[in-house]
Amino acid sequence: MMKCLVIDDEPLARSIVVEYLQKYPEIEVVQECGDGFEGIKAIQHHQPDLIFLDIQMPKINGFEMLELVEQAPGVIFTTAFDEYALKAFDANAIDYLLKPFSQQRFDAALQKWLEKRSISNPESKPDLNEVPAKQPEEQLRIVVKAANDIRIIPVKDVLYLEAYDDYVKIHTSEGLFLKKKTMSYYERVLDPKQFVRVHRSYIIPLTQLTRIEPLEKDSHVALLKSGVRIPLSRSGYSKLRTVLGI
Repeated sequence: MMKCLVIDDEPLARSIVVEYLQKYPEIEVVQECGDGFEGIKAIQHHQPDLIFLDIQMPKINGFEMLELVEQAPGVIFTTAFDEYALKAFDANAIDYLLKPFSQQRFDAALQKWLEKRSISNPESKPDLNEVPAKQPEEQLRIVVKAANDIRIIPVKDVLYLEAYDDYVKIHTSEGLFLKKKTMSYYERVLDPKQFVRVHRSYIIPLTQLTRIEPLEKDSHVALLKSGVRIPLSRSGYSKLRTVLGI
């Protein structure tokens, strides 16, 4: 028996998926979830083979939810907004169902998953690390997992970002959080008028900058309001001057 989750904030949308799945007795719907927080807990608890996932949901969206799941199952996105299609496929989703979808279209998506499952190992976690955010909320906040809690950090609360192996350290006044992303990702996603990559290992918000200090030879450091001193590479120093208009 294969296990399945249906994650969607609309009860009617969930009921349609459950109804369509009645044709497949080998697939059991182990839980229905109304938001991303509930979805994460259900995935951790049930370890499903497949999830049907809405994208635009309250609290956190479907893409943000997947970023917090260590071993995500196969994913078929369901949404009423076709502008998310490109990102869904960039995230290696099995398929993308645009609401309202028919039983025939649903069957085609499910068959695609069953075929992939039969010829390969179960799907690994969709790779969202390098997929630029396209939803406004993702450019205004960073969703992180801290222990068993999920934290939503407004970008205005970020003191600076620091590279850390395969992760990025999110420094805030409330502490340090890790996010499995790259510096290049945040350099592309964050507003370039507010955040500047001043070094291969650092991105700083201009709101935190107090002054730029010279060091030996042609090197400089940025002094932040928190008292932290951030090294500036030559290109970072030039970029910072350009953004500041000096």
